[in-house]
Amino acid sequence: MTQAQALQKLLDAPGIIPMPGVFDPISTRIAERAGFEAAFMSGFNVAAARIGMPDTGLISYTEMLDQGRNLVDAVSIPIIGDGDTGWGNAINIKRTVKGYAAAGFACIMLEDQLAPKRCGHTEGKEVISRAEACIRFRAAVDAREEIRTEGGDILIMARTDANENHGIEEAMERCREFRRIGVDITFMEAPKNLDEMRRYCDEVDGPKMANMVEQGKTPFLSPAELEDIGYKLAIWPSAIMLASIQGMQAEMARLARGEVGEDGKATFLELQDLVGFPAYYDAEKKYAFENVGQAAE
Repeated sequence: MTQAQALQKLLDAPGIIPMPGVFDPISTRIAERAGFEAAFMSGFNVAAARIGMPDTGLISYTEMLDQGRNLVDAVSIPIIGDGDTGWGNAINIKRTVKGYAAAGFACIMLEDQLAPKRCGHTEGKEVISRAEACIRFRAAVDAREEIRTEGGDILIMARTDANENHGIEEAMERCREFRRIGVDITFMEAPKNLDEMRRYCDEVDGPKMANMVEQGKTPFLSPAELEDIGYKLAIWPSAIMLASIQGMQAEMARLARGEVGEDGKATFLELQDLVGFPAYYDAEKKYAFENVGQAAE
């Protein structure tokens, strides 16, 4: 079963799919060990963790692909990758989709923002025309079909940010048009209230994703509440990084005061386990010179 098929199986099963936002192999592995069946590679947080810069189109396709390949390789659960605007025109988008599929992503999220894009819960967003957006997603769907003819697979998630400046009617019509083109999942970013969330879920077909950002523009709800509204997927893209920042700030402040302590932290053994030392030690023994020599005799 491909990762795309594994994600499709989750989409076909009852219940909502809650996903944490991950940004490196360690956060992704922790998500898997916590019991999540899928995770979302957040572009906002990858840009923050990898280059220390805002999510405004500054991180490149190559950097995102490299980071994604590393975190996909760290786990067995399906990962949805943030593909921003696809880094160019329709031809770039096809290359981006194929690159994400080759990296092992189960799904790629692409959006209809005007480049350089912005985080959906920050200011200054603009979108391209509906016609141009449809060209983007037609290219993405074509790339998916070409991948399938070669034995691979990936799902396509279409995100629209039109609600910000053009209203919910335009945003929903874009989602409906993207579905007609053939995308697998839609994502209307930043609904402003419960009524907009319910209308989107009631009036657009297919699986829909909710984005839960702390202090963001959308009501911050639980998985059960989102499922009741009609969402199939939900992400909390910044939750893990926000918690990590708080923990790092607290420990940095303690060290800066000249204090040290082993309390309030994971153990060093836990860290070794997370990065794979036990498996490494086993492999080291297997391929030790004396053991290899004995096996040959």
